[in-house]
Amino acid sequence: MKIRPLLLTTLSAFALSAAFTLSARAAEARAEVGKPAPAFTLPGSDGKDHSLADSKGKVVVLEWTNPECPYVVKFYKPGEMQKLQKEITGKDVVWYRINSNAPGKQGSQTPEQLAAYDKSHNVAATASLADPESKVAREYGAKTTPHIFVINAEGTLVYAGGIDDKPTAKSGDIATAHNYLKAAVEETLAGKPVTTSVSKPYGCGVKYAGK
Repeated sequence: MKIRPLLLTTLSAFALSAAFTLSARAAEARAEVGKPAPAFTLPGSDGKDHSLADSKGKVVVLEWTNPECPYVVKFYKPGEMQKLQKEITGKDVVWYRINSNAPGKQGSQTPEQLAAYDKSHNVAATASLADPESKVAREYGAKTTPHIFVINAEGTLVYAGGIDDKPTAKSGDIATAHNYLKAAVEETLAGKPVTTSVSKPYGCGVKYAGK
């Protein structure tokens, strides 16, 4: 006779917990291709704050990064990412590298550490940004390093996913890969719809704050 009340209490508690979890997730802004990209302001490696609003009227690339991730090293050690950054920013595109790994976790960098990395690795992005509370990562649903997002001049997210179609940590695979990022930027600049607007990101998991 006492089992039923206990069962109901347990189920009620579970239902409340589930409802709270769903509510909390719903409250989090999530970037979605075809919709306005979430606004943000973060401190940069250049000592300045950078906001998405600062780049109004320009195409913007967001690259989630972690200097210790082998999938990031894949592109930075041979200079391939820097080459791509130089090529794309040369077309008046804004490129932000974002480190959302929480302090104390693998790959976390302060703005000063980002600046040192930028210098030692000849990074050619517009700026590298620190997101220690993982706030912007949550808003965009960034999962991996790298995880790429492309925003058009109207502020609409037009691409989200992996940098290319070769999900390995081998630099030798870059030459034969189809680069989704480059293709998305070129099509967006040409006023065309992005052929592949969503793909599966690959790399190391973002080390979120609070987890």
